[in-house]
Amino acid sequence: MFPFFRTISLWSMAVVFLLRSAAGEWETCSWIVPMSYRNDKISIKDFGGVGDGRTLNTNAFREAIYRIEHLRRRGGTLLYIPPGVYLTGPFNLTSHMTLYLARGAVIKATKDTRHWPLIPPLPSYGRGRERLGGRHMSFIHGNGLRDVIITGENGTIDGQGDIWWNMWRQRTLQFTRPSLVEFLNSRGILISNVIFMNSPFWNIHPVYCSNVVVRYVTILAPADSPNTDGIDPDSSSHVCIEDSYISTGDDLVSVKSGWDEYGIAYGRPSHGITIRRVTGSSPFSGISVGSETSGGIVDVLAEHINLYNIGVGIFIKTNIGRGGIIRNITVSNVYMENARTGIKIAGDVGDHPDNRFNPNALPIVNGIKIQDVWGEKVLQPGYIRGLKKSPFTHICLSNIHLNGAPSPRNPPWKCSDVHGAAIQVSPWPCSELATNHRYGACSVTL
Repeated sequence: MFPFFRTISLWSMAVVFLLRSAAGEWETCSWIVPMSYRNDKISIKDFGGVGDGRTLNTNAFREAIYRIEHLRRRGGTLLYIPPGVYLTGPFNLTSHMTLYLARGAVIKATKDTRHWPLIPPLPSYGRGRERLGGRHMSFIHGNGLRDVIITGENGTIDGQGDIWWNMWRQRTLQFTRPSLVEFLNSRGILISNVIFMNSPFWNIHPVYCSNVVVRYVTILAPADSPNTDGIDPDSSSHVCIEDSYISTGDDLVSVKSGWDEYGIAYGRPSHGITIRRVTGSSPFSGISVGSETSGGIVDVLAEHINLYNIGVGIFIKTNIGRGGIIRNITVSNVYMENARTGIKIAGDVGDHPDNRFNPNALPIVNGIKIQDVWGEKVLQPGYIRGLKKSPFTHICLSNIHLNGAPSPRNPPWKCSDVHGAAIQVSPWPCSELATNHRYGACSVTL
């Protein structure tokens, strides 16, 4: 846990950190999507499902879900997946259903990419995220749904993503890789008590959704697996992510809202996002905003986060051409250990979908509060680079202690085009934030 503190001031800071962590221990936003009880229950075996790890069960899943959709039992239907390994191609869920994985149940994606249909690109992206044109449908998919639950007794959804990762590495992809679970234009989604592993691309991707809760999940992918983000709320509202462990090859949680001119035109922000009690590791970032921020991202709270062996602990990232407003982002009570960079807020990150982006579409970053952060073995504490024509404003750093041995080539803090304040930050931050008062951007009580 925490090291032995050698001074009263450091000891006081640690006590505050622990007390605030304890105070938030029982906070939850699970009420956003309550667990629904389904009177009607069916098993995948009722539709010919075979859990031997070899038989392809795509038709069984599709027939079971067709039955749920068309019989429309009052209160919805629970589809039970008993212990066993159920190999299948991608399938669509339907409204008012629960996908329930028993302990020892594995839903495993086929490696035959011919079974993965193509669907249109997201309108806020204008093209596939990796390749031009369409994209492969996610393994478990839903569009325009209401009242959907994925839960169980810590059963597993395995995307068998290595074949997709190799195509990406070998540059043989024709279309953008599929996510593991994706919901579009949906409301009332609850995902809990399931293990997600080896996603071909992003793991859990709610896009154009509202009222989404992800809790008590484990998300796993090798550290060298490309773009295997854990959970990416995208142009979505009232999303709660809590009490989960994530270890992947990319950002653990990344809030997004569209890509350059397409995201600006679509104009749907992400807002009302809560991230609480998440633990994990990644060579990339722990908690991130962006880099796709063109629809705007406002009102994000991330708290009680534990990060280990991380690239960037807290990362807010955007770029020229993105447009969009990033405002009222609060990150607090974070512990990180063995990090390349502790805090990074940057306006020069991320690629563009094409050369038609507007270079005058500048993001606005205003009102970022990062407080109560403790780090050990942090190589570079902080890096904040705004834009000359759109400086980052009202940046508050408070009660932050990032311990490490910066190299001569990597100074403790790098800052430019930023306005804000700092209180009780060590190592002491750059001059743009070197104000030891309690007003303006940092009106907090310690």
